Amino acid sequence: MKTYSPKLSEVTRAHHVIDASGQTLGRLASHITPLLMGKNKPIYTPALDCGDFVVVINASKISFTGAKKGTLKQYIWHTGFLGHLRNMSLDEMMEKHPSRAVEVAIKGMLPHTRLGARLIKKLEVYEGEIPKPKNNPAKVKHVNAEAAPAEAKAEEPKA
Repeated sequence: MKTYSPKLSEVTRAHHVIDASGQTLGRLASHITPLLMGKNKPIYTPALDCGDFVVVINASKISFTGAKKGTLKQYIWHTGFLGHLRNMSLDEMMEKHPSRAVEVAIKGMLPHTRLGARLIKKLEVYEGEIPKPKNNPAKVKHVNAEAAPAEAKAEEPKA
């Protein structure tokens, strides 16, 4: 018997909208990464882009664990010019570009290859609400039930 290998034309993509308000950055990123890669699907293939589209809203309302995480965590990059090594703390990043902090956390969990570059293009992060929803996205999901608002808890069916 031969091993089944799915083709790119057989992959169906869904749209997920995830509310980041009250969520922890790393836990949120570890929840979103398998959705982008397609690991939640039975036809997952490591060398194929079979993931879904993900939209993250309310990135400015994300939370962190640890008392000094905002000052100790540093984002470091080089501009390409001599002597232009730049750094920014997590607190500064959340003030200037809150969506970029979420993107960097998710990008670090994706493969560092051409496939990873293709996967990160299926991610959209917004500081607030969605400006214009596309393609009838699924309902807003909350990663942790404890961090979800009270009205979202009431909508979930009881098992």
